[in-house]
Amino acid sequence: MIRHIVTFTLADPSPEKRSEQSAFVASQLQSLVGVVPELLALSVVNDVDATPGNAHVALIADYADQAALDRYQVHPDHVRVSASIKPLFSGRAAIDFEV
Repeated sequence: MIRHIVTFTLADPSPEKRSEQSAFVASQLQSLVGVVPELLALSVVNDVDATPGNAHVALIADYADQAALDRYQVHPDHVRVSASIKPLFSGRAAIDFEV
């Protein structure tokens, strides 16, 4: 199994706006569950202390194998969701590893 973790840093400096944007990002990403068949599990988490320098939001998702993750990346619904949330970010980092 492949675990895909992506961290996102929101661009807006306002904690209130970042909170709203975090909720929007989570709802958009969670809308993929049951729609993209390769997606075995998905959770979206927020930095609990809003620690300076930390990412604000993280996606944790599981796929059967690398080929399934590759199909997810180009799935039309994933591409649509990515396009809807990408303008909110000032930074992104990812790691994929075998579980």
